[in-house]
Amino acid sequence: MNTYVTGATIRELRESRKLTQGSLAEKIGVSSKTVSKWETAKGLPDISLLQPLAQALGISVIELMNGEHITNKNV
Repeated sequence: MNTYVTGATIRELRESRKLTQGSLAEKIGVSSKTVSKWETAKGLPDISLLQPLAQALGISVIELMNGEHITNKNV
């Protein structure tokens, strides 16, 4: 389990949703170069971008931070 957002997680989630770096960047209001920096571990998303990033990737902030899908077992 990762305890922080990693570039590999962002890339995997982006690709699984068939998003380009540019289309993800547009959804959250950053440049495609910024997304590239995150995915290559040359930078991390600002904390203010975690909610929009998670929403664009179709997951919760907690799932994004953990780097894994959380299944609700109480249902």
